[in-house]
Amino acid sequence: VSTQSTWEMTANNPQQKVIFNNAAQHFNHSFYWECLTPNGCAMPKALESKLIDAFGSVAEFQKQFALSAMTNFGSGWTWLVQKDGKLEIVNTSNAAVPITDQMEPLLTCDVWEHAYYVDFLNRRDSYLESFWTIVNWEFVASNLK
Repeated sequence: VSTQSTWEMTANNPQQKVIFNNAAQHFNHSFYWECLTPNGCAMPKALESKLIDAFGSVAEFQKQFALSAMTNFGSGWTWLVQKDGKLEIVNTSNAAVPITDQMEPLLTCDVWEHAYYVDFLNRRDSYLESFWTIVNWEFVASNLK
């Protein structure tokens, strides 16, 4: 049984919450690591075009994404998702995954404090600034539908 099918089977079952949380966090963390690459990479033109269509510019997308991540209270994730062909920025808390809300994840940023405390202490803003230098834009583009 795959991780995805495990959390799909347990997402709305209160008796299976522990299984869902573990499977969903496995997915979230695995997806997060795929979104990163040590030296960053260039953004494919198709993704750049979609971001410009949705947000006006890549810089505006990054600004809105960072603001969403900064205001995501507590432990969670900030996502760039595609729903019904449109790009959106959404926040989830704890182990929530956007797929359970029929959204296709394209990019995520882990805003649980453990993701950045060693390097940035409690400076989430500094973490988010550096995040853009290691995004694997090719992976993000490969998730477009």
